[in-house]
Amino acid sequence: MTVPETDSLRARSSPVRRRAWRTQAPVVAVVALGGALGATARYAVSQWLPTPAGGFPWAIFWVNAFGCAVIGVFMVVITDVWGAHRLVRPFFGTGVLGGFTTFSTYAVDIQRLVDSGHARTGLAYLAATPCAALVAVWLAMTAARRVLKWRQR
Repeated sequence: MTVPETDSLRARSSPVRRRAWRTQAPVVAVVALGGALGATARYAVSQWLPTPAGGFPWAIFWVNAFGCAVIGVFMVVITDVWGAHRLVRPFFGTGVLGGFTTFSTYAVDIQRLVDSGHARTGLAYLAATPCAALVAVWLAMTAARRVLKWRQR
């Protein structure tokens, strides 16, 4: 490729890149803002319900279960009821709830429990968290749909 061809290609793709960035920048911004809010809320819960050494990490367990329940209700509302603004789902679903729920801390907690000689507690946590998360999202979605049906009567 010669230099003029490279410059021509750059000139043609530059407006496309700027347009793509303009449409994606708000999404990135609301995800970041929501993530900061969600992670701050999770941190507050973990400070409010500290886990003793070798103890079951109840704070993160309940954060993940509650967060999944909220995700279930949120998905029903924005898919079945409300034509939300295009930034609501990235802000609340990906940002706030993604920052609030934490399967990375869940994995670290399991590793710490096993490494500190509390393998049974770690295995119980390993099994209980995804089960609670799945049950929570299913129950929340089912309840939200039932409430919507009841209100439509």
